[in-house]
Amino acid sequence: MRTIITAAWLWNGSELTPDPIVEIDGGNIVSLHPRSGYETPSGAEVLDFPGAILAPSFFDIHIHGAAGHDVMQATPEALEAVGTFLASRGTANFLATTVTAPLDLTYRALEGLAQRIEQADQTSGNTIARPIGIHLEGPFLSHAKRGVHPPEHLLTPSIAVFDRMFEAASGHIRLMTLAPELPQAAELAAHATAKGVRVSVGHSNATAAETRSAIAAGASSATHTFNAMRPLDHREPGILGAVLTTDAIYAELICDGIHVDPSLVNLWWRAKGAERAILITDGMAATGMPEGEYMLGGFPVQVANGRAMANGVLAGSILTLDRALQNFVAFTGEAVSSALPLLTRNPATMTGFPEAAGQIKPGSPANLVAIAENGALQASITGGKIRRLP
Repeated sequence: MRTIITAAWLWNGSELTPDPIVEIDGGNIVSLHPRSGYETPSGAEVLDFPGAILAPSFFDIHIHGAAGHDVMQATPEALEAVGTFLASRGTANFLATTVTAPLDLTYRALEGLAQRIEQADQTSGNTIARPIGIHLEGPFLSHAKRGVHPPEHLLTPSIAVFDRMFEAASGHIRLMTLAPELPQAAELAAHATAKGVRVSVGHSNATAAETRSAIAAGASSATHTFNAMRPLDHREPGILGAVLTTDAIYAELICDGIHVDPSLVNLWWRAKGAERAILITDGMAATGMPEGEYMLGGFPVQVANGRAMANGVLAGSILTLDRALQNFVAFTGEAVSSALPLLTRNPATMTGFPEAAGQIKPGSPANLVAIAENGALQASITGGKIRRLP
């Protein structure tokens, strides 16, 4: 059945237009029209979101799990549970993000994730969020800024190990976090970039010079800016200073009010702007679940009072991208339309998935969100399936 969706505004990835009509049928967008002079087809279902903005669904490039499951389980059941939950919160696509673990377990997870990605690619009418690539967070991270990544499984950058991972993942690794100060980091950055993998600097105690060397070798982004990074110093700006002052570099941020103080969210926004800022969740299995103990990769994490902790250290988050958007609007005072590129167009552009998010056009999957003026999610539409929020 054809469904007609109306709202106050449409943001199509580049501009706002008023009073839109979006027709969807069979899980795809059929046409776009202005409201003026439009006649609703007989028998069509009409959904109106007065005062809201229709926008592309979100794309999370850094997420470890949700709904009680970790993506490194890499089973159909785990990925279905994660995808179903994410779709209910406005996310249609994501990069399944690994955590440092023994290599045999990592290879096994990558093989399973590759199978799930390829199956999702071959399935038409996806009505849940689907993994479209892999973010390799670890093992090439700094011991000094490892966060909760197990120190015994961290490795010096190795092209041979990376190539084995890339093979296990059937080429689906799209993003890799790398500490620039490690031996052979620049060589690995150049090698991975040549294979189409985007390199993100992070979990690092690097100096500014070491960071710039990685950028020169191909690094294009930064992992959860401010977190697990050398602090900014006025004589040694370090990785953070290099990231915030290099215009070409994208930069992730966890906007939950816990990982980064709201005043520094403003600093990050002023430095990176609407073309290079990316909102992520770094969500783990506890996302969408009651407080308690959950797994992140192979180790337990305790969740209480909105914080995910392991041995006294923050271990990811329980944030969702719709909440990150609402927080960003509240922290910065920016309009929703200014913030939308941060979780649609920018992650899609940076990772090389321009069709995955950031645009609404006839023939594309009906992956949309309806967003209130304060940034709150009113409805999520994934593959034409409509989920209204209470």
